[in-house]
Amino acid sequence: MAESWGTNKVVKEGWLQKRGEFIKNWRARYFVLRSDGTFTGYKQPPVGGIYPEIMNEFNVEGISVIPRHNVKKNAFMVRVLHMTSFVERIFCADTTKDMEEWVEVIKTTSERLRSKRRPSPSLYDDNSDQLDSSGPAGGNGYNDDNEDTSQSVGGGGRSSANPRAAPRKPKPKQKTIDDFEMLKVLGKGTFGKVVLCREIQSQQLYAMKILKKDFIEARDEVEHTETERKILKTMKHPFLTALEYSFQTPNRLCFVMEYVSGGELFFHLTKTKGFGEERSRFYGAEISLAIGYLHQNSIVYRDLKLENLLLDSDGHVKLTDFGLCKEDVGYGSTTATFCGTPEYLAPEVLCESDYGKSVDWWGLGIVLYEMISGKLPFFHRDQDELFQAILNDDVKFPKNMSDNARAMLGGLLQKEPELRLGSSKRDVEELKAHAFFAGINWIDLLEKRIKPPFQPVIKGEDDTSNFDPSFTSEDPNRESDGEGEEVDFTGI
Repeated sequence: MAESWGTNKVVKEGWLQKRGEFIKNWRARYFVLRSDGTFTGYKQPPVGGIYPEIMNEFNVEGISVIPRHNVKKNAFMVRVLHMTSFVERIFCADTTKDMEEWVEVIKTTSERLRSKRRPSPSLYDDNSDQLDSSGPAGGNGYNDDNEDTSQSVGGGGRSSANPRAAPRKPKPKQKTIDDFEMLKVLGKGTFGKVVLCREIQSQQLYAMKILKKDFIEARDEVEHTETERKILKTMKHPFLTALEYSFQTPNRLCFVMEYVSGGELFFHLTKTKGFGEERSRFYGAEISLAIGYLHQNSIVYRDLKLENLLLDSDGHVKLTDFGLCKEDVGYGSTTATFCGTPEYLAPEVLCESDYGKSVDWWGLGIVLYEMISGKLPFFHRDQDELFQAILNDDVKFPKNMSDNARAMLGGLLQKEPELRLGSSKRDVEELKAHAFFAGINWIDLLEKRIKPPFQPVIKGEDDTSNFDPSFTSEDPNRESDGEGEEVDFTGI
């Protein structure tokens, strides 16, 4: 999507060669350094003040710039903050003078921002559809209670336009962290953790995703977090996890979701050498419907992997973790952000090309292959070797794999995205019509009338035995702040 940058001053702009992070060739990009430290690359210069879609995006605050003439003449390395970590990127200017100018303005901008660093702004604007980060602990902020929160217009609780109207329901009390009892840690990540909790009033169990605001802000993940919350709130499907509440404390964002007690598919796969075709077909079909639903709503998921697929108590799939989703990607639309998990990355993402929704069908191919065979189709401990295999190696199928499964996986793991199964306007309908899924009644599957081939063993409603014990053994009321200091969640 094109963008315009208002009054944010351009410090320097021009063509640079950027070396690929994984495929070590050089690509021409038109880079723009702005006064707020954003350093963005495009395929083409702006036209009439309107910029094309961003291909590369960094921030130069707190970076270091180092000449790298040993790599290429007029090359320089920038250590920058990108997504969730500091990374090194190598650029090359056409002339020594241009290289020196880029190095100087990047250093100057970085030092200016560091010396005049202002307090971090509110994570979200204060409006009716976003969380408010300015309130007291759990006191203010948007609440996703599934109740009517409309207010009466006239005095006395009735509408002045219709005196016979029924009284409006009062606005429900804002949920806070004190409304929940923390029971077990279910999982942890860079930005926080997921905790099994019990709502004290209703005694209902939920999974609470607790995110660290400072990590989200410092690593420029605000937009991704907003997108995740919006999708959790608005997308309703039998095979997607649902959001019940959201609120925040001064330091944390909290998403309260349904508790899916069967655990990750990855956890169950580690206990076997593979699920086989029948069980994998069932999971693959439910995953296809979930991804197809997101695509119908112009959302590309971008992080399909076994760790993001849960089983409910009956054995049905639930897709979770929508932090890398991208909205407004309909048929024929593309995006370009480099993101995902290394073993599941599609070739077009590795090549830093524009890509569309078919990256999700590549991800399904990896997941389906892994479920059937118990191993990944492309794997190497060295990441460079892994990426070369994804780009160049043919898929090798186990000898006992059926022809229909081979055809299905061959179509999903097609390296040319425009030839990939599901890449046409029909999207998921292509997959549903494939011989591998023959015999599935898709309406019955969607309505959960087909019995799952496996039901997780669950000993009680608060049983966490289907989750990694290295997480569940931790104290749910304590968390490391990333600097080695322990933070007590009790009474936060």
